[in-house]
Amino acid sequence: MKIVIINSGSSSIKYQLINMPANEVICSGMIDRIGLETSNLSYVTNNTKLEETLPIANHKIGLEKIAKLLMDEKVGVIKSTDEIEAVGHRVVHGGSAFSNTVIITSEVKDKIRQLFDLAPLHNPANLEGVNVAEEIFNSAQQVAVFDTAFHQTIPVVAHKYALPNYLLTENKIRVYGFHGTSHKYVSENAIHYLNQNSINKGSKIITIHLGNGCSMTAIKDGKSIDHTLGFGPMNGLIMGTRSGDVDQSVIFYLVNSLGYSLEAVNTMLQKQSGMLGLTGYSDLRDIEANAENGNVDCQLALDMNAYRIKKYIGSYTAVLNGLDAIVFTAGIGENSSYIRKLVCTDMDYFGIELDDSKNEIRSKEIREINTPDSKTKILVIPTNEEIEIANQVFELLTN
Repeated sequence: MKIVIINSGSSSIKYQLINMPANEVICSGMIDRIGLETSNLSYVTNNTKLEETLPIANHKIGLEKIAKLLMDEKVGVIKSTDEIEAVGHRVVHGGSAFSNTVIITSEVKDKIRQLFDLAPLHNPANLEGVNVAEEIFNSAQQVAVFDTAFHQTIPVVAHKYALPNYLLTENKIRVYGFHGTSHKYVSENAIHYLNQNSINKGSKIITIHLGNGCSMTAIKDGKSIDHTLGFGPMNGLIMGTRSGDVDQSVIFYLVNSLGYSLEAVNTMLQKQSGMLGLTGYSDLRDIEANAENGNVDCQLALDMNAYRIKKYIGSYTAVLNGLDAIVFTAGIGENSSYIRKLVCTDMDYFGIELDDSKNEIRSKEIREINTPDSKTKILVIPTNEEIEIANQVFELLTN
C-alpha cells in the first residue's frame, strides 16, 4: 500500500511517500520557512536529490509544488495519483472529539475546523493539507492522525486545571498535549535502545521536542504522564513565535490597562512572541548566527530558552521519581549542538553530563552524547512522525 504522509507544521511541510507495511520510504522531503522569501524545498528519492530556495507564500502553494514533483516526468516516483491508496495527515488538535486515528469525512473536517481557535497556527494548515490532498489524490482514503492521542494517558491529577469542575465535565477544558506522534516515536525508540544496551528499566524518560513549536513529555513505562503544552499548543517552552508560559495577569493588564483587544493579545502571544519577540528572528539558525556575532538579545533569548527547558527537566524528574534518559529530537533538538550544550550544562545533580565532542557529531542515527560516567543517558533521536503516522494509517485501513 502506497501512503503519502503530509505533516503540515506552523511554518513547514514535511512529506513522505511510504510503501507499507515494509516502511519503505520511496520519497521524502520538506519545505521550511513558509511565508518567507527564502523558503527551502527538498525532494529526495533513491535516484534524485533536489534542493531549492524560493518564495512559498503559504501551505497550499507548497503542497501543490510537492504534488508536481511526485508526478514529474523526470524526477517523479508515481505516474498517476491512482497509485496512492491513502493519505495520512498529521492534525495537531483533536480536542475531546478524537482520541484515535480516523478516516476523514466532512464531519471530521468540520470538527477540525471548530478547533481552529485552540491551535490557530496548526489546525488551519492541517485542514488546508487535507483539502488540497483531496483534490490531488482524489481516489485515496484521507486519514487523520491526531497529536493529542498519545497524551490521553496523562492522569487526571496532571491533566485537570484548578478551575471550577464543570469546565472539565461540561466544556472539556483540560491538558490535551501535542506533538504526540513525535514523542511516541522517539520514546519507543529510546526504550528499545536502552533495553539493547542492558538498561532494562528504560521506563523513566523525558522527551524534548524542539522545533518552531516546542514541547516536553514525561514518559513512564512508555506512557505519557505529563506534558508542557496544555489546552492549546502555546504554553510551556519558549517557541519560535509563541510565548510559552506567561503569568495570566499579564493578559488582563494588556487588555484592561494598556488597551489591547483580546484579538491583539492572542495574535501577540501566538505570532509575535517567543524567539521572534525577543530577537526579531523566529528561525533558530538566524538567532545562533547573530548571537555568535555579538547580538546580546539573541544570546539572552538562547539562554532563556535553555533555562525554561532545564526547569521542566527538574519538575519532570520529580514527577517520574528518577530519570533514565533525556531525548532531544525535532529540527532544533537534533541539529543544534549549542542548545543541547546550554541545556545540559550544570545539570550534574540530575546525573546529566554532556560529552562535548560527541555533542558536535551530526548523524541521522540514534546516538548517545553523554560521558561514560553520566548516570542519565543523553540521547539524540531523529524523529520520524511520518513513519509513525504511516503505521497508524495502515493499521486502521487493514484491520
